[in-house]
Amino acid sequence: MANIAISGFGRIGKAFLRALIADESVHKKINVVAINIGPAKPEMVAFLFKYDSIMGIFPGNVEYKNGFLHIDDYKIKIIAETDPLKIDWKSLDVDWVVESSGHFTSREKAELHLKAGAKKILITAPSTGEDITIIPGVNDSSYDAKKHSIVSLGSCTTNCFAPIVKVIKENFKLKCGLMTTVHAYTNDQVLLDVEHKDPRRARAAAQNIIPTKTGAEKVIVKIYPELEGKLQAVALRVPVPKVSIVDFSFETGDSLTTEVINNAFKKAAESDLKNILQYTEEPLVSSDFSNNPHSCIIDGLITKAAGNMGKVFGWYDNEWGYCERLKDFLKNS
Repeated sequence: MANIAISGFGRIGKAFLRALIADESVHKKINVVAINIGPAKPEMVAFLFKYDSIMGIFPGNVEYKNGFLHIDDYKIKIIAETDPLKIDWKSLDVDWVVESSGHFTSREKAELHLKAGAKKILITAPSTGEDITIIPGVNDSSYDAKKHSIVSLGSCTTNCFAPIVKVIKENFKLKCGLMTTVHAYTNDQVLLDVEHKDPRRARAAAQNIIPTKTGAEKVIVKIYPELEGKLQAVALRVPVPKVSIVDFSFETGDSLTTEVINNAFKKAAESDLKNILQYTEEPLVSSDFSNNPHSCIIDGLITKAAGNMGKVFGWYDNEWGYCERLKDFLKNS
């Protein structure tokens, strides 16, 4: 059984713990021994885990008592530390620190957890200097437990985008592409206008469509170096709290039809990308994909083709779907 610590208990940290608790198949494989909540108050952390505006009320008992978070039969040590070097991961025999604070994504910063006694780090964001980036369903076989101690699982967007690229590359002669993620707002945005280093992110998240940057194409190039310079991406933050969609327009060396494109995704969803990729032709909207465990759900009704160009759309729950991949990676590593 692997001992896991979660460092950072925001949207991803909380959703990840819920995903672990909900899946009985991992209970004998993963043991959460500690949560580092940083500067947060333990009592408030317990309250916000129990009562969540997006995920709903947790159905079990949740209580903070005597330094531990009690969730039904689970007893998890609470640490409130902003400096990883001051955490004694070694005494807790931590195999993996799930770094979900968003503050320790570079190799230099993530290594602080190793120096504090953790054996390995799983970063829940794109990283710089990591040993490897793994996108489940796309390059899982590249992970080497003996060589890789600092692992990035990319982002929710790259976990949706990478399977799309994989299917297109394996079925058509992909030349180049442009990706837009129409993305739910997140906690790095603001409720009302306030000063921010990005003038657009300074604007009210619930009132605006906000163009901003995404590094999704850079992560894809780590997996497919041959696509260097051939992909570009942008994000539009929109006034919904959860569920996003990738819009990928691409050029190939083949003549395309919507049927040919959709058939490629249907086949992948039923074979090598099963449980990662889903295909639907139901006339659904974003809220219908809330809590969907797949990384990407292709909306076959709006696939387009013109000559050698195609356009596909992939929905994703940017919280729950991504946390399912974190869980799967740890369960199988």
